[in-house]
Amino acid sequence: MSEQIRVIVIDDDPMVRAAVRMIMATAADVEVVADAGDGRAGLDLVREHLPDVVLCDIRMPCMDGLAVLTELQASGDATPVIMLTTFNTDDYVVRAFQLGAAGFLLKDADPREMVAAVRDVHAGRPALSAGAVETLIGTVHSTPARDHRARALVDTLTEREREVAVLLASGASNADIARQSHMAVATVKANMSRIFTKLGVDNRVSAAMLIRDAGLA
Repeated sequence: MSEQIRVIVIDDDPMVRAAVRMIMATAADVEVVADAGDGRAGLDLVREHLPDVVLCDIRMPCMDGLAVLTELQASGDATPVIMLTTFNTDDYVVRAFQLGAAGFLLKDADPREMVAAVRDVHAGRPALSAGAVETLIGTVHSTPARDHRARALVDTLTEREREVAVLLASGASNADIARQSHMAVATVKANMSRIFTKLGVDNRVSAAMLIRDAGLA
């Protein structure tokens, strides 16, 4: 049996909390151990249950999601937090990641994407919606030196890897890339691993930024 991933949900909307519980219940390896309607109560639950992953709304009464992140960081709590929101604005996305968020998802994300995000951050990988990737890329300003280095690295990619890289930089998920490129998801993952190695990065955001600097996206 696979390791159980224990999750806490913090959101002021009871319908959202119920929906997230239902989504996580479809995954045999994920369990929602508690939920809270505001950040302060959520922090108390995090300290009580010591979850593996926290799904946290950004805008809430009493204490919002950014304040939750700030307090967790200040206390040395390394529990990965995925921020949930109904909107996708530069300010909130960037601030959330600056404060140490492990992921960022829109509340209307595909249920499979939400479950995959929990698994990703539990495994130490960032979990980003397509919109969040685009926003983060947009905050980084290119420089000629970085562009030259990026182009040199991208030139090491095969034609197939370059195709996958461009789709990655657009924010496409592995499933989306597989569908658009007519490949199996396992093949996409293998290409992704080679792309990361050749570009000298270890996550999708860094790869996407480098691909953008190279002028491919």
